Amino acid sequence: MERLRAKKIKERAKTGVKVFKREFKKQMSTAILAAFGFLIALVWKDVVTETVTKLSGNATLGGTIIGAIIVTIICVLGIMIVSRMLKEKEVVKDEQTNK
Repeated sequence: MERLRAKKIKERAKTGVKVFKREFKKQMSTAILAAFGFLIALVWKDVVTETVTKLSGNATLGGTIIGAIIVTIICVLGIMIVSRMLKEKEVVKDEQTNK
């Protein structure tokens, strides 16, 4: 009886460790990708700011506002596209697991 309990506890612990490792890797991947995205945004910030300033006739406040609007629109579109792609992948996974 005691061996059976110990064995069940050991199996639960192993399962918990596996789940933790998988979730940890997933979260670390997300954090690393977010860091790379942030770095890319910082690099492109100056390019976008300079381009918008030149296009808007060197008006710093106007250029900054126009730049912020353009970047916001691009980012919202990017978020929408990525969200749709992820939903499609989830639907495919759900369909495969239900078979």
